[in-house]
Amino acid sequence: MSSLRKVFLGRPSNNLTSGIVGLANVGKSTFFQAITNSKLGNPANYPFATIEPEEAKVQIPSPKLDHLQRLYQSGKKISATLTVYDIAGLVRGASQGEGMGSAFLNDIKHVDGIFQIVRGFRNTDITHIEGSVDPVRDLSVVQDELVLKDVEFLESIREKLSKKMGRTAKNSTDFIDMEQELNLMNLLEEHLYEGKRISHFKNDWSVKEVAIVNKHNFLTAKPNLVLLNVTPKDYLLQKNEFVKDVEAWIDEFAPGDQLMLFSAEFETIYNDCKGDEDELANYVARMFHGEDHSLVPRSALPEIILKMRELLGLISFYTCGPMEVRQWTLRQGSTAPEAAGVIHTDLQDTFINANIIKFEDVFELEPPFQESVLRSQGKIKRVGKQHIMEDSDIAVFQAAGAKAR
Repeated sequence: MSSLRKVFLGRPSNNLTSGIVGLANVGKSTFFQAITNSKLGNPANYPFATIEPEEAKVQIPSPKLDHLQRLYQSGKKISATLTVYDIAGLVRGASQGEGMGSAFLNDIKHVDGIFQIVRGFRNTDITHIEGSVDPVRDLSVVQDELVLKDVEFLESIREKLSKKMGRTAKNSTDFIDMEQELNLMNLLEEHLYEGKRISHFKNDWSVKEVAIVNKHNFLTAKPNLVLLNVTPKDYLLQKNEFVKDVEAWIDEFAPGDQLMLFSAEFETIYNDCKGDEDELANYVARMFHGEDHSLVPRSALPEIILKMRELLGLISFYTCGPMEVRQWTLRQGSTAPEAAGVIHTDLQDTFINANIIKFEDVFELEPPFQESVLRSQGKIKRVGKQHIMEDSDIAVFQAAGAKAR
């Protein structure tokens, strides 16, 4: 197993957040209500229906957690969560103060990843702030506004760096560090002037480059998941008239960004029909006017949540016992002591070792869980402080002066 740790743009934290971003009135608040299964948002048919960002915690889908609860016969299960914010809609000229302007852009600064909602359905009853439905144009507008704000920010950084370098001895370590930072800022500025995001500048960032970029919290350095909001029928068929054009735009201006189709309207209906499969089936049948189809109506939200978590570089590990089974969130590449610290800082400080079970070694087991059987098969591995945790590890941590957890 490699001991090299992957470096990520963004905060080095296990508690990362996501914001719902897009032009005004494209379905962001409806998506927020659906993904949180709440009525906190304000899906009104006019721009700026959302003024202050709404906040909610979304449970991370995990069939593995359900299996582990059955296997360990745990009294309760606790899912990991992702904090999601519904941010006010952007308009052309936001970087210059139009619409919600600076408030909108400041709200984006405070999240770690972006769900970018783009409208891909035609409906004359729902106003589009740009006057027509054109997702490629909308993608360009949002990206241009974020890029322009980062250019403004970057110019300020360069100016401050240049002044500070003028007061620093040229052969000093501080001067060399600032020179490296300034050189990177110059390269990033050229990249931004091409209308592209900082996150797409390169794939092989060095640890030092990431440290420099993370220090400044650029808007376009955040991972971005493009969600094309389509009609329920388009979502179920996974077809849409705009997909090819959107994919071509992403390839040229946002290489590496991922596109997913979803329908805010369908997700609302899906939530309303939960527990009533017949009602959901009748809704789909009416949609297809009796045409034969083999479509199974499923929500896109679990996959969307997991994809954002992946883009943020987050994984899960589990702790299991008769009282509870729990899913914890951890940054990819973290060590066993750092995983213990997610549970409690004292466990990290006094960490001795950990027993690790791979989920694939228990997913076919039936209750009751028998640790002795796994141990006799050599499937419980004792690891030390340098062990890098992997997604879905089941862990028991041993710490000095404390019980195992």
